[in-house]
Amino acid sequence: MDALVMAAQLIAGLSILVGIHEFGHFAAAKIFKIRVNKFYLFFDFLFPFPNLLKFSIFKFKKGDTEYGLGWFPMGGYVDIAGMIDESKGADDLESVPQPWEFRTKPAWQRLIVMMGGIIMNVITGIVIFIGMNYHNGETYIPIEEVNKYGVYASKLGEKIGIRTGDKIINANGEKVTRYSDITDGDFFFADDNYLTVLRDGKEVKVVFPKETIDWMSDKEFENMRYVYPRYPFKVKRLLEGYPAEQAGLKEGDEPIAINGVDVPYFFEFTEELSKYKEKEVTLSVKRGDQIVDLKLAVNENGKVGFEPQFNIKFESHPYTLEEAIPVGTKQAFNVIILQIKGFAKIFKGEVSASKSIQSPIGMAKIYGSVWDWNRFWTLTGLLSMVLAFMNFLPIPALDGGHVVFLTYEMITRKKPSEKVLMVAQQIGMLLLLSIMIFAFGNDIFKLFQ
Repeated sequence: MDALVMAAQLIAGLSILVGIHEFGHFAAAKIFKIRVNKFYLFFDFLFPFPNLLKFSIFKFKKGDTEYGLGWFPMGGYVDIAGMIDESKGADDLESVPQPWEFRTKPAWQRLIVMMGGIIMNVITGIVIFIGMNYHNGETYIPIEEVNKYGVYASKLGEKIGIRTGDKIINANGEKVTRYSDITDGDFFFADDNYLTVLRDGKEVKVVFPKETIDWMSDKEFENMRYVYPRYPFKVKRLLEGYPAEQAGLKEGDEPIAINGVDVPYFFEFTEELSKYKEKEVTLSVKRGDQIVDLKLAVNENGKVGFEPQFNIKFESHPYTLEEAIPVGTKQAFNVIILQIKGFAKIFKGEVSASKSIQSPIGMAKIYGSVWDWNRFWTLTGLLSMVLAFMNFLPIPALDGGHVVFLTYEMITRKKPSEKVLMVAQQIGMLLLLSIMIFAFGNDIFKLFQ
């Protein structure tokens, strides 16, 4: 079931993003009266081999355009008359150029057609981020709240050099106001990032190793933050049929010890409990003015079956639409800025490409096994900006590759020959195929680690 939910979210997200991207090309072509032969969501052939396994799930024709749903969910395409792309080759362009074809239009019009998909993805990303901010506002944990009890250092945090109980003073020499200031991409992609913490009454500078981002991709630390706020908790709700209910745990109980080991904070509690999978423990809880000891079994996942209520104060700030527009726009473009910083770290050798490139398998895992609409739209907005950035890269076969040739043509007023464009397309397709095989192989390998 988990795999089905992940796959469903990925397909839904890709359908939105690919459909909007291809619509950008389609709409721009129609504006300049360029004929569009096909508009397909997903490929109706084995990408990137245009003549292999050609069939569609459904299709219909309206006007000059055939609309359809392909079987290979790795993207989509519009077949624009008179244009060399992934769906056709040189043989398709042997006829006499016609006024409705892409190749007969001025370079500036062709440039707009090629940029149409990127522009639509940028607009989509911005709209989603604006909408999320307007709908949800902003909720955050003030750093003062985190510093009440200090941070909890996960295994990743301990490897970096953080210790449970550390209190945050500053990050990269800058004042910290929110928990997110030490966990977001802006912090991690900074050069030579570090935290200054208060530990046992002394200031300690914790310099993050250059391998930190690589470590975050390791299976050992998957979906793990390096630090979490440390907070007291109590039982909010018992889960029916679980050991906690059967042992007599009650709503409002405050767990304080497991087998005599103090666990006043939630993450210490879960860490200690995980040591006793499929075993019985003595859980000491505070119930009113009494301390009650309960014998209960821990299941194979290290759980006992209750929903916690955390004693932590969140700050909330609702946004008006007028406020959400600049905030959402900034967040959307920040995704691209972080992509650029990420590429820079790959080229410097600070981040492994094998841990940065993901296939749809990795993307599905990011969406997760629980359908949460806030998470779904946040990730879809983020992927929309990533898709725009990746398509703008100057790689033949991507929109950015076409943009390079068109920009050259507009500057020199010399149009590259169709043979040059075809060779560039073939090189680009070979490169994309290599990246795709690498990404799938890498993600499949991770599944069996």
